[in-house]
Amino acid sequence: DLQLTESGGGMVQVGGSLRLSCAATGYGTRAWYMGWFRQSLREEREAVAALDSDGGEKYADSVKGRFTISKDAASGTLYLQMNDLIPDDTAMYYCAAAPGLYASLRANRFTHWGRGTQVTVPP
Repeated sequence: DLQLTESGGGMVQVGGSLRLSCAATGYGTRAWYMGWFRQSLREEREAVAALDSDGGEKYADSVKGRFTISKDAASGTLYLQMNDLIPDDTAMYYCAAAPGLYASLRANRFTHWGRGTQVTVPP
C-alpha cells in the first residue's frame, strides 16, 4: 500500500521560504494524483495544491504565485516549494494521494495521508 512521509517543515520568518518533501513508497502500477493540504488550530483542513498524474497543477487562490507543487519522477517524491511565507501559512501540512488521473482540491477525494509536518511563520 502507498505510504507517505512528510519532511521539511520548520519555523521561518515572514517573507522566507521552505521546501516540503513527501517521500512515497508503494506506488505499484497505478496512476496516482497527489496533493498538499494544511490545517491550523482554528481552521478545517484546506487544500494547498494538487498534482494530476500527468503533471497538471492546481492551487488554492491563497497560495497562487507563491507555492509550487512538483514531483520527482525518478524517486516519486512530492515537493511543495513555499516562497514569500506569511503568518497565515502557519499550519500542519499534509501530503495526500489517491488512485486516479486528475486531482481534486477536496480532501475527501484523497485516500492516503501522511502524518504531517509543521510550518510556523511568526508575525
